Amino acid sequence: MARNLTFLSCDDVFFHHHLKTRTMFVIESDRIGDIISALHRRAYVTVGPAVRDGAIVLDEIRTMADLPARMHDEQTPGRYALHSNGTPSLFGYVVGPHSWKKFLSPARLKLFSAHRDGKEFRIEREDQHTKIRLAFLGVRPCEVNAIKVLDEVFLQGPYVDTAYEIRRESCFVLAVNCTRAGGNCFCTSMTTGPRATSAFDLALTEILGEGKHHFVVEVGSERGKELLSDVSHRAASTAEIEEALAATTEAAEAMAKRVDTTDIVATLNAHFEHPRWDDVAKRCLACGNCTLVCPTCFCSTVEDVTDLTGDHAERWRLWDSCFTADFTKIAGGNIRMSTRTRYRQWLMHKFAHWQGQFGSFGCVGCGRCITWCPVGIDITQELHGLRASPVTPKMA
Repeated sequence: MARNLTFLSCDDVFFHHHLKTRTMFVIESDRIGDIISALHRRAYVTVGPAVRDGAIVLDEIRTMADLPARMHDEQTPGRYALHSNGTPSLFGYVVGPHSWKKFLSPARLKLFSAHRDGKEFRIEREDQHTKIRLAFLGVRPCEVNAIKVLDEVFLQGPYVDTAYEIRRESCFVLAVNCTRAGGNCFCTSMTTGPRATSAFDLALTEILGEGKHHFVVEVGSERGKELLSDVSHRAASTAEIEEALAATTEAAEAMAKRVDTTDIVATLNAHFEHPRWDDVAKRCLACGNCTLVCPTCFCSTVEDVTDLTGDHAERWRLWDSCFTADFTKIAGGNIRMSTRTRYRQWLMHKFAHWQGQFGSFGCVGCGRCITWCPVGIDITQELHGLRASPVTPKMA
């Protein structure tokens, strides 16, 4: 397979920079349990990968035994399968249907309660603003970047989401670099992986070989350095650092899916009325799976509920999707009635409109939307098809 020269060049610079400025460490595989224990001693609720219902999901991790050892996932458009890979690897999978946003911005969040007090209502704010110490264990590089995207959405600008802010500011991020490419991954195209370069406390690269199973560790913060001091470790040799880099480079080279992001905003705007949108609409079920599994989709709705007496009411924020029929329903009607317009809105938001809003892409190349689409729609193929097609003028 041809080498991705641009990626390798960037990663080589990154590697040599770290050789000069940071010390890398090694911990043996059986010391992962010590990391979990050290997090618990610091009053963190540790969340990480676990096996449930035939998939890798995110759940509370109490001991090392909760991790999905020896598991390997296979992902193709519309298909996910999990099986044993015959090795003692702790992180041999890529990504499952859950993303970390479910903990930072929960799918259901009570905003406040209202209680009748005579002729008035007394408002009680919920305890979502209580500080919650979360530790994320096993965050893939694409997901580290997805959290950075959510930070931009919820924390930057004139309006800050306080509930998100409370969870995020005390969050410990333990990243795990990818040493294999999933069937639907395209993080190299989005420059979000397979190696984490920032926004983590600790980053691990799992090394498996004859008679060895250890992790090369990079410290990304003072908080990470302080926690590592509680875990048995040693300085990594140059050869061990090079081996870790080679493992992530091999994952990059094995990535089969690509997206050409050159002038993509102009390209998508020029194809706004292209017939390919009709073609994808014939296949799309408008089920919203892609938005639910996406690590960066943030659309929500607000729902008020009351009891039968009318003395108690609650306001909840719920995840929503731009694919639902009522998402764009307003007093004057529904702005996007067709599946065609909804799919176009979703894709263009990720790759075009997001640039204007936040100065970045809304996609990190994790491939979840491809895997968990019931009919196997592949966003990389849709983008390729639009780019390869002649421009269609906009309708008057």
